[in-house]
Amino acid sequence: MNEMTKQRNRLLAQKVIKGLESRNMTGYYAETREEALQMALELIPEGATVGMGGCMSAAEIGLTAALRSGSYDFIDRDATPNKREAMLATYDADCFVSSVNAMTEDGVLINIDGNANRVSAIAQGPKYVVFIVGMNKIAPDVDSAMKRARNVAAPINAQRFGLSTPCTRTGSCMNCKSPDSICCQILITRLSRHEGRIHVILVNDDLGY
Repeated sequence: MNEMTKQRNRLLAQKVIKGLESRNMTGYYAETREEALQMALELIPEGATVGMGGCMSAAEIGLTAALRSGSYDFIDRDATPNKREAMLATYDADCFVSSVNAMTEDGVLINIDGNANRVSAIAQGPKYVVFIVGMNKIAPDVDSAMKRARNVAAPINAQRFGLSTPCTRTGSCMNCKSPDSICCQILITRLSRHEGRIHVILVNDDLGY
C-alpha cells in the first residue's frame, strides 16, 4: 500500500470512528497489524472466554494465534470435532472476535453468513464484540457496502471453502438459492443499545476479503 493511500485511510478512519461513536459503538485506529494486535489484547483480558467465527483478519494480525497460546479460555471450533457445541458455547462467552464483510464511512456494519453462528453472536450473546477491520472494507454507504459484501467478500469466501455456488464461477453475486449459499442471513448493525459492547479496530492495511 502506497503512502498516499495510507494517508487517505488515516483521514477516513477518523470519520468512521466518529460515525461509530454516534451509534454507541467504540472505534480505534491502528497504523499497523502489530498495533492492532496490541489493541485487541488490551480489550480482551486474560482469563476471558473468547469465541470466534471464521475470521481471516484476526488470523492475519496474529490474534488467533495469541488467543490459542495465551491465558484465555479460547473456544476453538477448528480444534474440536463438535463444532455445534463450540458454536453454542460462544453465545455465553465474554468476548466474540469477528471482522465485517463491509462497513460504511459513517459506522454501519454489514455481515453476511451461511450458518448464522457469526451474525447471531454479533447481534446478541457474548458480553462484548471486538471487530478487526482492514480499511479495504470501508464503503461510502449502506448500498455500496452491501454490494461489496455480496460481490467481493461472498464470492471469495465461497471459493475459499470450495463451495459450488454460481459466484464461484462468475466472481459476482447471482442472488442464488444454492444449497451451498453462504448468503443466507444478512446483518446490518446500525446502532448498539448497549454501551461498551461493540469495539471496532480499524487497521491501515488490507485484511481479509
